[in-house]
Amino acid sequence: MPLQDVNVTIDITKPAEYVGFGKPLILAEKTGPLETPFKNYKSLTDVAVDFPESTKAYAKAKAVFDQEHRPVSLSIAAYDPAAADGVNTPVGILEKYYDNDWVFVIAADAELSERVAIADFVETKRYKFFVTTAATASDRTAFKTKEYERTIVFYHTKDDEHPDAALVGEVANQTVGKVTWKFKTLTGITPIDIQPDELTPIHKDGAIAYVTKAGKPQTSEGIVVSGEYIDVMHGKDWVKFSMEMEIQTALSNAPKVPYSNEGISLFEGASTTVLQTATAQGIIDKDDAGNPMYTIVAKPRSEMPEEERKGRKYSGLSFSYKPEGAIHEGDIKGEIFK
Repeated sequence: MPLQDVNVTIDITKPAEYVGFGKPLILAEKTGPLETPFKNYKSLTDVAVDFPESTKAYAKAKAVFDQEHRPVSLSIAAYDPAAADGVNTPVGILEKYYDNDWVFVIAADAELSERVAIADFVETKRYKFFVTTAATASDRTAFKTKEYERTIVFYHTKDDEHPDAALVGEVANQTVGKVTWKFKTLTGITPIDIQPDELTPIHKDGAIAYVTKAGKPQTSEGIVVSGEYIDVMHGKDWVKFSMEMEIQTALSNAPKVPYSNEGISLFEGASTTVLQTATAQGIIDKDDAGNPMYTIVAKPRSEMPEEERKGRKYSGLSFSYKPEGAIHEGDIKGEIFK
């Protein structure tokens, strides 16, 4: 984690029944000495200086920058698989730069086993996302068996196209909560020819595809491998990072935050600000009366253990919320009157 004094943990509970927040990181092979293993790029021209047009890294970057809602910049982290020492694997370079300014990681050159290892690593971190492709049902199964919540699998049979990068480039940098990842049109990606009964097992495998519906090319779903919706998980991360930043800023800007109910109210106020914004953006649901569906509990000073007070640590703040959903399907009934 980056250096900070505030850590927010969010668990999704289901009943029994950065500039933008979508910056991509591309992991890429690069043989030879690496002067700058991690670098930001604002254009394809910049990328071509380090990664020629013949490389997969360039192709992934192009797919990102070709989109209508592309991010301002992307990052590339390079590793040399032939290196005898140092960072020579995708997971190794990812671990080294995990806390840098990016949210979605894409693998340009990794084999299936390496991509599964990336997914494993991202899952252990419990924040940020891995987006990858699968060209066969067995490839999808390699990810589905582990029910990842932090991996998005794009089933696509055209080897020369990069829907994983295009998806991130088009959707990830739009306002979190305002968009669903289904129904999205991607520049440079060809819809696969598929029948409805063939699409069902793809979705059951926790993958999405690029198809044509009502004459329009679009993403077939918006889910991570576990079946949870991407916008719910993306919103969860937005709340976590925003609340950490809001409270950390409050602590840094104040001459002193006293360990009193007055000081605790600063924590509560910062949390309220974040959750209100999240509601306005569509991350948090509202009830039928239009009231935000979140709760905040801030224990008063008197309820905090003496040991925590002496250590100047406050752990009495907690919150919960219901994520706002979206309509992905319709079942319409009609009648004809004679």
